[in-house]
Amino acid sequence: MSDPIYRRELLRLAADAVGAGRLDMPQGSATVHNPACGDRVTVDVTLENGRITALKHHAQACVLTQASAAILGAEAVGLDRTGLSELRDLVAAMLQGGPTPPPPFGAYGAFEGVAEHKGRHVCVLLPLEAALEALDMLEPAEPGA
Repeated sequence: MSDPIYRRELLRLAADAVGAGRLDMPQGSATVHNPACGDRVTVDVTLENGRITALKHHAQACVLTQASAAILGAEAVGLDRTGLSELRDLVAAMLQGGPTPPPPFGAYGAFEGVAEHKGRHVCVLLPLEAALEALDMLEPAEPGA
């Protein structure tokens, strides 16, 4: 199969669905969706000392979103907000086809063929955005807010 969206590696990631499910008692949770295609992903997180100790995801989405969520489910433990934001930026740069270091965690390299499909970039980034929103809800409120 030569379609970069349905490469065997992406299908395997989506089928394995590492980290799929919901946390019993998340400290943060966020649901984001892509109105263009209807993809929806919820990410639950727990933290200790500002670092992710557990992350689960529930994706009702295309193969790209599911595969991205599975990579995040496998690799997010230990990341802090800055690390997660940097990861999101690296994946976005990789999808843009610009000069980047090797794909983050290696597994994101499965998405290199998606660069030509700009409308699908949001699908790959959706789980990362949900995780960032889940962490943002844990940020202390500004004084006087």
